Amino acid sequence: MRAPFRLGAAALGLALVALTARGAAQRAPIGDAIRDFVSIDAPVVALTNARVIDGTGAPARDGQTLVLREGRIAAMGPSATTPAPEGARVVDLAGKSVLPGLVMLHEHLYYPTGPGVYGQLGQSFVRLYLAGGVTTMRTGGNLNGFMDITLKQRVEAGEVAGPAIDATMPYVNGPNQFVQMNKVTTEERARRHVAYWADEGATSVKAYMQISRAALGTAIREAHTRGLKVTGHLCSVTYAEAAALGIDNLEHGFFAATDFVTGKTPDECPGQGRGQQALADVDPKGVAFQTLVRTLIEKKVAITSTLTVFELNTPGRPLPPGLDVLVPQLRDQFLQNRARVEGNAQSIYPRLFPKAMALEREFARAGGLLVAGTDPTGGGGVIPGYANQRQLELLVEAGFTPLEAIAIGTRNGARYLGLEKQIGTIAPGLQADLMIVAGDPSRDISDVRQVETVFRKGVGFDPQKLIASVSGKVGLW
Repeated sequence: MRAPFRLGAAALGLALVALTARGAAQRAPIGDAIRDFVSIDAPVVALTNARVIDGTGAPARDGQTLVLREGRIAAMGPSATTPAPEGARVVDLAGKSVLPGLVMLHEHLYYPTGPGVYGQLGQSFVRLYLAGGVTTMRTGGNLNGFMDITLKQRVEAGEVAGPAIDATMPYVNGPNQFVQMNKVTTEERARRHVAYWADEGATSVKAYMQISRAALGTAIREAHTRGLKVTGHLCSVTYAEAAALGIDNLEHGFFAATDFVTGKTPDECPGQGRGQQALADVDPKGVAFQTLVRTLIEKKVAITSTLTVFELNTPGRPLPPGLDVLVPQLRDQFLQNRARVEGNAQSIYPRLFPKAMALEREFARAGGLLVAGTDPTGGGGVIPGYANQRQLELLVEAGFTPLEAIAIGTRNGARYLGLEKQIGTIAPGLQADLMIVAGDPSRDISDVRQVETVFRKGVGFDPQKLIASVSGKVGLW
């Protein structure tokens, strides 16, 4: 166990001077449209008597004080020796925990609203993400175009309450049947697609199931030239092929891997059923899977766990949290879908879901970078904010400790984004992106649902007010 960080009054003053000297970040701006959601707005805030779970995987530390100054963590140490600066807003957190804000990498601002159609719900979703403790998110797929980019800009300007957004451009995909998706049929079209959206302000690239190896390789090269990372929900291209092409991230754990499908035709998606059957038969300790894991780690490819969306395909699982925020029609639509799942006696998911958990655990134990997201698509029921908390619970069910699950949902996401020196953990000098929860999620991960305040760049937001502002309306905007 690491020795506790100790910072007395003199050292505290030196830390604040040093922080100012190197250019402290400003607090998040607060426009008139979001002021009602703000519960703590002060230049200096002292969070006292807190349990700190720092996101590194280290044991929780009780009785800590964190000093937040102008958007950053200025100091941290035992409350007995770390005084609150004069004039600070003091918040006593006895019995409560402070965690880093969640950094989630497979989120969306759309949701299934009809057969093959997705409604654009960015305004309500960003509030729900923030309410759930998400302070940075990547929109791992975009069916709108400019909304993700515009909301990113409006959050940064203080006009919208939400997390910082890594805005993914519209999908790079081959010939497909989606009415809201482009068809990239040549390498040149792939290059132009990435170039156009990068010029318009997108900060991430997502490839999809029908992409060819040639188009994917071109998209990756163009993205990397522009300093952008590429992820993919693949099928026509295997994980090993994508790794060889230089992809940075692969989505949905190993659910989307077609590496194990016998007789797969290059550049063709073999179909969901064949892929699922092959994956269900994979031995986590076998040569085929271990070889793929070594390839991914050698090529520095991160894997995103999205257990939340697949749990809802699995009979016998609990209903997801947060359904009450949906408009009644969407809630009823999900419950009908759920009834079909429960009535499917031939479902492969009772075997596939725990197998996929085991594969993700094996990848992480081998040294792979496992990150987390939720994916509010499928048949519905994955509700932003609520699902992010559920994702941490599912990681624990998969065999990770609560501290490991928290690190996957915070530090690992920041590491993938290249922001680990700014966000994802709790330490002096880092950005004050934090969540305050009742209880101790380092012992009982379900306590992560009890979010009381979310700080983004040192400004505290009230989760209940954010949720109340959209409750019963999610599906409209």
